[in-house]
Amino acid sequence: MQYRILTDSILVIHLLFILFVILGGFLAFYKRWIVWVHLPAVIWGVCIELFGWMCPLTPLENWLHYAGGQQGYEGGFIEHYLLPLVYPENLTRSIQIVLGLSVLVINTVVYCIWLSRSRQLKRKKHIKV
Repeated sequence: MQYRILTDSILVIHLLFILFVILGGFLAFYKRWIVWVHLPAVIWGVCIELFGWMCPLTPLENWLHYAGGQQGYEGGFIEHYLLPLVYPENLTRSIQIVLGLSVLVINTVVYCIWLSRSRQLKRKKHIKV
């Protein structure tokens, strides 16, 4: 049971990391320091997809899964709903490249908007002083 809880926890963390990589740039509009955490995460996520690397969370999930004596992901909410989001069934190399480029484009657009707004705010503050 402990291994199942650990496996599910790592899977949730993995999904949250993926969501952070894709959408975390929006958090920079609220907290500027997020940029310094988010950009390395984006670089890591894009490299994993474009170069076909394996995320270190994947072997950890698999090891915990098998250490707990589980034969396969079946049953619970985590496996049924979250697992297909993290590990799509028909994931091919071409799809990985498209995903990596999509993450890159999404975040480039978000950061261009963020930089533009940051510059506008600086100009407004400079004019008021």
